[in-house]
Amino acid sequence: MFTAGAESLLHQAREIQDEELKKFCSRVSKLLQKEDLGPDAADALRRLFLIVSATKYNRKLEKTCVDLLQTTLCLPTCPEQLQLLCAAILREMSPYDSLSLCCDHIQNTRQLSLVASVLLAQGDKKQEVRNVGLRVFKVLESRQPEGPSLRPLLPVLSKVTSLAPGTLHQDQTNVLNKRLVDWLRYASVQQGLVHSSGGFFSTPRARQPGPVTEVDGAVATDFFTVLSTGQHFTEDQWLNVQAFSMLRAWLLHSSPEGTGTADTDDRSELEGSTLSVLSATASTSRLLPPQERLRDKAFEYCQRLIEQSNRRALRKGDADLQKACLVEAVLVLDVLCRQDPSFLYRTLSCLKALHTRLCGDPTSVRALLPLAQFFLNHGEAVAVESEAMCQHLFTRTPSELFHSPTLAFEFIQFCRDNLPLFGRNLSVLKLSFPNLFKFLAWNSPPLTSEFVALLPSLVDAGTAVEMLHALLDLPCLTAALDLQLSCLEAFRDPQFQGLFQYLLRAKASGTTERLAPLHQLLQPMASCARVAQCAEAVPTLLRAFFSAVSQFTDKALTNQLALLLLERSESLYQVPGYEASVHRVLSSEFLALCTRHPSLVVELAKELLEFLGGTSGLRSGASMLSSVVWATGEYLSVCWDRRCTVEQINKFFEALEALLFELTQSRPSATLPRCPPQVITTLMTTLTKLASRSQDLIPRVSLFLSKMRTLALSPATSSEHCEEGVGAVRRRATELLHLLKMPSVAQFVFTPSVDVSEPRYHRDTNTALPLALCTVSRLVEKEAGLLPG
Repeated sequence: MFTAGAESLLHQAREIQDEELKKFCSRVSKLLQKEDLGPDAADALRRLFLIVSATKYNRKLEKTCVDLLQTTLCLPTCPEQLQLLCAAILREMSPYDSLSLCCDHIQNTRQLSLVASVLLAQGDKKQEVRNVGLRVFKVLESRQPEGPSLRPLLPVLSKVTSLAPGTLHQDQTNVLNKRLVDWLRYASVQQGLVHSSGGFFSTPRARQPGPVTEVDGAVATDFFTVLSTGQHFTEDQWLNVQAFSMLRAWLLHSSPEGTGTADTDDRSELEGSTLSVLSATASTSRLLPPQERLRDKAFEYCQRLIEQSNRRALRKGDADLQKACLVEAVLVLDVLCRQDPSFLYRTLSCLKALHTRLCGDPTSVRALLPLAQFFLNHGEAVAVESEAMCQHLFTRTPSELFHSPTLAFEFIQFCRDNLPLFGRNLSVLKLSFPNLFKFLAWNSPPLTSEFVALLPSLVDAGTAVEMLHALLDLPCLTAALDLQLSCLEAFRDPQFQGLFQYLLRAKASGTTERLAPLHQLLQPMASCARVAQCAEAVPTLLRAFFSAVSQFTDKALTNQLALLLLERSESLYQVPGYEASVHRVLSSEFLALCTRHPSLVVELAKELLEFLGGTSGLRSGASMLSSVVWATGEYLSVCWDRRCTVEQINKFFEALEALLFELTQSRPSATLPRCPPQVITTLMTTLTKLASRSQDLIPRVSLFLSKMRTLALSPATSSEHCEEGVGAVRRRATELLHLLKMPSVAQFVFTPSVDVSEPRYHRDTNTALPLALCTVSRLVEKEAGLLPG
């Protein structure tokens, strides 16, 4: 968050009106027209930049002001600070139709990089990308050793190749390949004489420049890399660092995968062995074409970085840099091997040894992801089994490092990106979902969308039930992980130890445990912000889960899931607002299960009766109770399942009748909250539906509906419910009573045939439901009109 002062400045910048901005632009224009561009001009440009960048929409500046910004940017004598501000303002205004900037004749590389950044921000309406690329390559080709620094141009070059790699000619590609080879492999190994301003290589000042050193303090005996240390650095050493930072992107853009030349492929086939490939590469390196030579030097550079990463760094900053460079080195090797398979034999033994080393170093776990990526990409080609590596990765990493947000995102992204490559290792991924859910529980806001995309690949018929339990217990898992970090003593209590072990398991166990005791134990943590954030994500994840399950569920699994919904609707971790939001999802998904498999109402009749007849239904919330009641009325019919009997209908009728009586006659309490009118109207409708299918029940339900209509008119009921709700109950009771006066019509309305989904059912005048309802209404109104007033 911003400080109060920064918030105030942003607010002022956003609130400035067009007229005031116009006056301010005039002031800026006057300052930029002066010969001496002093502090006043810098302050005015800073404020103008804040104004144009503080809002999402483009601010309209006076054309004179924009022209002067461009002129100032291109002035050779302009202070660098003002040029930076001018370029930043022009980028914020992009795209700008009247831009007149051109980079064709700019010699100063820093100024060229600023102008290029503005031009590239315009898009490519006037071939800006191509023109910038041509100019940068022209400077690159003509630059002499004593000329201006090329460092400002490399980021521009990287941007050009990413935006439009096809615009580069082969000779331009060759020029950059040659330059990259020189910068990567032949940078000076002596420290610079001139002090470098800042940077991440800074070390205590030395009196005399000497050779660069390794991160452990030893004098470097091999070529310079990004992991070489020193006090001051030469120009070519800085270029070495920049070259490595853009190397992987350049390799991908300059050469598609698998396009190694025929010569290298043939050489690899003919010579066959690792030793022959090594000797041939060493002897012919200088004779290779520029692109292949760059690959060769990139390979050497990465090998050297892997060796340097094994040294014990003297400073924490260098240790962190070692880990980052190790990740990038493995990724570059992966690209090299995809482009030229002859590198595989030279890379394999090195990366196997690296994997063995990293498995024992918890601080380097991020490098295991690119290593696993490498072996997934190339394991089949080199006959290496990647299952053990995946097992280690999915078992230990989430359990130990779930609290690292960067690792969590990279890990889940790795899973998503490599789904097609897992092959038979996909079972390892699926069985590891309890461990992956630790990342989700701890980092739910940024990872929710990632897991929504990953869930369809994680769930199958064998893990669906266990995974649904895990999703519903996700906030409880967050609380347990928080407790694990802060108080390990709580996990040693014998009463709860087994439940904690189950909740924190690394793999799917194929069993489920009732975690209600843990819910009570962890209740004090339910108000934690992290737990609340996780609880907010669960409804979205549940919808993604049921969407995935619907693609393969059968009748047996549907029944299991339906029973689970009934059970868990009254057994959730009590996070504020969590129960209500989850009940809404569970109720809609229960109806979806019934719609796909209507016979589950008959097959689960015993369990549904227990739910409706006991206290479970009352504690499960209005939405879940309404869904179960509605499904009973809709699908407890011989039309949907021939096994449905009158006896079953009578049992459900009695259970629902008792439930409705209890809800309407009992006073609200903590254990039995006030029942919403929607539940009452659903119960009345379902009772009427059941009576239409067992007509002996019609007198009972008619009497009950009459009492409900009378009850709705009583002052006591009106005081407990809103007027709209009471009116809905009264109207529904009246409508149902009218329908029951004609039992055959009631049965037609409440138990339509399975053809109800066909258009004919709604168009045919002999079968249309609206026509039947209109007829009943006219007959009832006529009967009412004949009665004495």
